[in-house]
Amino acid sequence: MSAYGFGGMIKKLKENPKTIVFTEGTDARILEAASRLLASNFLTPILIGDEDEIIDAAENEGYNIRGAQIINPLKYDRFEEMVDLFCELRKSKGMTPEKARPILSQANYFGTMLVKMGVADCLLGGATYSTADTVRPALQIIKTKPGNSIVSSCFILVRGAATGGREVIAMGDCAININPSEDDLVEIAGETAECAKVFGIDPKVAFLSFSTAGSAKDPSVTKVQNATKKAQAKYPDLPIDGEMQFDAAVAPNVGQQKKPGSKVAGYANTFIFPDINAGNIGYKIAQRMGNFEAYGPILLGLNAQINDLSRGCNAIEVYSMAIITAALS
Repeated sequence: MSAYGFGGMIKKLKENPKTIVFTEGTDARILEAASRLLASNFLTPILIGDEDEIIDAAENEGYNIRGAQIINPLKYDRFEEMVDLFCELRKSKGMTPEKARPILSQANYFGTMLVKMGVADCLLGGATYSTADTVRPALQIIKTKPGNSIVSSCFILVRGAATGGREVIAMGDCAININPSEDDLVEIAGETAECAKVFGIDPKVAFLSFSTAGSAKDPSVTKVQNATKKAQAKYPDLPIDGEMQFDAAVAPNVGQQKKPGSKVAGYANTFIFPDINAGNIGYKIAQRMGNFEAYGPILLGLNAQINDLSRGCNAIEVYSMAIITAALS
């Protein structure tokens, strides 16, 4: 795990300890991360599942999870209260207690309701669930923040922390919105820039395209051009520029040649992709070939901090994402 940013986050959590729900309580990666968190004593895990199964799994793997809260949805003493609240939240969809009980017995819905009820501050799931299975209950229960119309995501990428020459950048949206509209891109840019600040990034936001300053004509280019103008108007205090190709965004000799005088071209550190194809491919190239550590997807725009894990994650990534999730909550 990179040291960048985590020292400040851990300090913040020590001053104001939080509680985090893990929806996959028997997963070995979750148990290892929970054990590390408990040893550090700044973030309390809530593990969802059968208590005997979780304890047996931890003992079999050699992880000490004493101090963790373990909650079995089928034995939760506030379950009927949870059912009533869920029915109220979903009454427009015709939700009834009979329909709600089996839904809330699922760990992803149950854990999200614990956050909604204030039992936990935040949630981290997805070690075995799909992204959709993490986002869906969040949208139905937590909902988007006032003024936000979508949930989006970003990745924080860190390189060189071990040698002291650390480089930190933000990329959005690489995981949630397949083909965002102009207005979606504006919202993604604002949320990604705010998240970047938490990691010590002074955001310089580039709206990316295969075109720079009108060098190509295509509806996808027009979308990015319009989104850039709207974002500049909505966030006048943020350095924002676009549309631009990636080399114009990061190479000063290219950026300043193509966009002379731009505060962003050649110096960007917060990248907004035109669609999920570009975003997902882009961050994975940076991770696998650029030797960046990738943290995310960090979900943005919700009323509470719910985050998703990759199903290919390891215990260190779970531990890191737990710290990020709690610090953002």
